[in-house]
Amino acid sequence: MVSANYDRETLRALADEGNEIALDRLADLADARADLEELSELLDEGSMHAGHLLTRRAVAKGDLRELQRISDAGCDEADEELERLLTAPLREQRD
Repeated sequence: MVSANYDRETLRALADEGNEIALDRLADLADARADLEELSELLDEGSMHAGHLLTRRAVAKGDLRELQRISDAGCDEADEELERLLTAPLREQRD
């Protein structure tokens, strides 16, 4: 979890200057707010931590399309989870 002492604007400025740790802290803040749009934007900026957080949420929902989107954005974890879910044996449906 991110300390309340971290100012979002300061983290954003640091991330814009190439600080990857600040980018990860922004992802933590977005995750804490359940701001999926910001997490997606951070993934697009190259934050693999944002990809991890989005992957975790998509797996919990069983959202294969979202996992594919995250995988396409370059997150190997999402690719692995998508493959795992797609290759898992199907459960028999009972009437």
